[in-house]
Amino acid sequence: MAPRFQLTFDCADPDRQAHFWAEALGYTIEDPPAGFETWDAYWRSVGVPEEELDGGDDSIVDPDGAGPRIWFQKVPEGKVVKNRIHFDVNAGGGRSVPLATRKERVEAEVTRLVALGATRRHTLGSGLDHYAVAMVDPEGNEFDVH
Repeated sequence: MAPRFQLTFDCADPDRQAHFWAEALGYTIEDPPAGFETWDAYWRSVGVPEEELDGGDDSIVDPDGAGPRIWFQKVPEGKVVKNRIHFDVNAGGGRSVPLATRKERVEAEVTRLVALGATRRHTLGSGLDHYAVAMVDPEGNEFDVH
């Protein structure tokens, strides 16, 4: 059996990142453990110091249970280099879908993500049998929509 894993993002504002990526990926904000109203309440109950709590949402989960949990960890330092791993958001539908339709779908998703706080960088692969748009999330992490 393959091991379960989570993806962890270092960031300045876990709540903002969690809400952005939940919307971008169709994930949901992870509920705190049973019996606790918030994650901070849970963490306090197990002895995490108050200064380590961030007071917001910081993890998201796939509502179908298929994808990994994603945790946004608050760190003091900012992002300084290009990501070594990034999300590819498949909005186009794959190569069985005509290229013109894929472009329309990608552009619609890019528009939606920009409204959520992402920034469009540039188009990738235009003119080939591939169409994608390079973007960055609200904290500058690179990702592609294809």
